[in-house]
Amino acid sequence: MNDRIGFIGLGNMGGRMTRRLVDGGMPVLGFDMNRAAVEVAGATPAESAAELVAASDVVLLSLPDSRVVEQVVLGDAGFSAALRPGMVVVDLSTAAPSSTQSIHARLAESGVQYLDAGISGGAAAAERGALTLMVGGDADALDRVRPALAHVATNIFHMGASGSGHSTKLLNNFLNAISLAATAEVMVAAKKAGLDLETVLEVLNTSSGVNFATQNRFPKIIHGDYLKGGLTNALMMKDVVLYVDHLHELGVNSLNAAGPMASFGLANALGYKDEISNTVVDAIGDISGRIRLHESGSEA
Repeated sequence: MNDRIGFIGLGNMGGRMTRRLVDGGMPVLGFDMNRAAVEVAGATPAESAAELVAASDVVLLSLPDSRVVEQVVLGDAGFSAALRPGMVVVDLSTAAPSSTQSIHARLAESGVQYLDAGISGGAAAAERGALTLMVGGDADALDRVRPALAHVATNIFHMGASGSGHSTKLLNNFLNAISLAATAEVMVAAKKAGLDLETVLEVLNTSSGVNFATQNRFPKIIHGDYLKGGLTNALMMKDVVLYVDHLHELGVNSLNAAGPMASFGLANALGYKDEISNTVVDAIGDISGRIRLHESGSEA
């Protein structure tokens, strides 16, 4: 791949993805409000987003939400002025599909392809280059950037037109939120019932209650390892709200949103806002008699 790569937003996920690109032999120009994050990721620092765009052929974005994406892509006059026909912008953020489609249309007027690439796998998968990407937008543009994306993802799916990648991401994240919140509640109940938690997980993982949380999260959590570094409770709540908004736009009733909204809302209210979303189990434990799944924290 001969395209020059720029990466804007080198935080929890963006920094890890940039490191994968750099370690894979792909020079990356990086920009983040935290300049130290650019250096940690191994990228060459740019002085501004506009400077980065001017010196890149492919620009990757990993930003907090649609509001910030819109500020950077549409609100930064320098950014938009530096865009050139033939460029590809890949948005790896978790964003509202309607906003994504609007940005896609605006950039298409300048001959720029805008891909929305929802990601799944979390920080651990990002470090291994084992993410799953669900991409919306032009298929040829995806083929062009696929060699770069292959450094960060083992599975890359083309979902269809603009917005379809971010739409798929929201659907997946909602199921993740439901399974995590529901399993947390069940495990607190199992602890309070005096059940052996390892045996409970063995039962769940060989029964109809099996899910990602029972297989990959709680075998660690019951021993006090919360797998820190992943999605926070605040970000999980943001994703659930985005899902509800998206379903409202689609005209689909979000009948099952109350559970995760209550669970992660509770975690945020009790001070776990910036902690990994796995700590939702401690928030539920707090209001259930100060329960902790692991012995070292059983008298929190």
